[in-house]
Amino acid sequence: MQTIRHSEQTLKTALISKNPVLVSQYEKLDAGEQRLMNEAFQPTSGLFGPITLHSQSDWITSHPEAPQDFEQFFSDPYRKTPSPEKRSIYIQSIGDILKYLKKKKPEDAFCVVGITMIDLYPRDSWNFVFGQASLTDGVGIFSFARYGSDFYSLHYEGKLKKLQKTSSSDYSIFDNYYIPEITSVLLLRSCKTLAHEIGHIFGLRHCQWLTCLMQGSNHLEEADRRPLNLCPICLRKLQCAIGFSIVERYKALVRWIDESAHTPGVTPKHSRKAKGNLPKPVEAFKEWKEWIMKCLAVLQK
Repeated sequence: MQTIRHSEQTLKTALISKNPVLVSQYEKLDAGEQRLMNEAFQPTSGLFGPITLHSQSDWITSHPEAPQDFEQFFSDPYRKTPSPEKRSIYIQSIGDILKYLKKKKPEDAFCVVGITMIDLYPRDSWNFVFGQASLTDGVGIFSFARYGSDFYSLHYEGKLKKLQKTSSSDYSIFDNYYIPEITSVLLLRSCKTLAHEIGHIFGLRHCQWLTCLMQGSNHLEEADRRPLNLCPICLRKLQCAIGFSIVERYKALVRWIDESAHTPGVTPKHSRKAKGNLPKPVEAFKEWKEWIMKCLAVLQK
């Protein structure tokens, strides 16, 4: 086990920068927002901590890459930001998105994110990925496949038993594909991956500063250790890209959880043709809600 612990000055520079223009921008933030973000470089912070690597198979060890501080994010010439004309995020099932992208994204789309139950392999040298996104194309995809407990069982129904050759436009091979029970744990894992991939589309690279949603994950255990929240450095990046009040954002997240407080924790297994709104089980979000409430206390001092 290894802990990646940066110095107070390194984290402060990664968050605020030494560029006078960016320092000035930071100083214009709401006092509560500065107070929360300054927790990034407080050695005794109870909200944000250092990254811990548990094995050589963890992402940072397996996929070395340069860290991205706020100044590098801000100066990235390939970074895209939403506009009044392109501000919508579309979520499509993978069958639909592949057909859809052959034509074009909707005119008002900032990005399109596909979801699938098919296991994803970007190249032969990789074991799998939970998701992948293209910064330049505004397109992302993530898979539920490994989030259901049945994936690792011998009777997993999603395994392809016989190689079949089909055209690129034929999706019949996925008919009656396995769909897991929608538990609160599966929902939590899916929210993490979806938010992580959309973060990439907004220009956020993998985080190597503090425990953060934008950390890479190389296996399910590492993905589960990753928090649902952004560290202050990545939070400032996202706020710069979109523009929002952190207080209002966190209050909205608490409302989202509370609205489903009485929803049953597990839904029955669904068929591909099931209709209607699915329940939103949130038991697994309890710890995260408590964390948000602590942040709101700091923001509203």
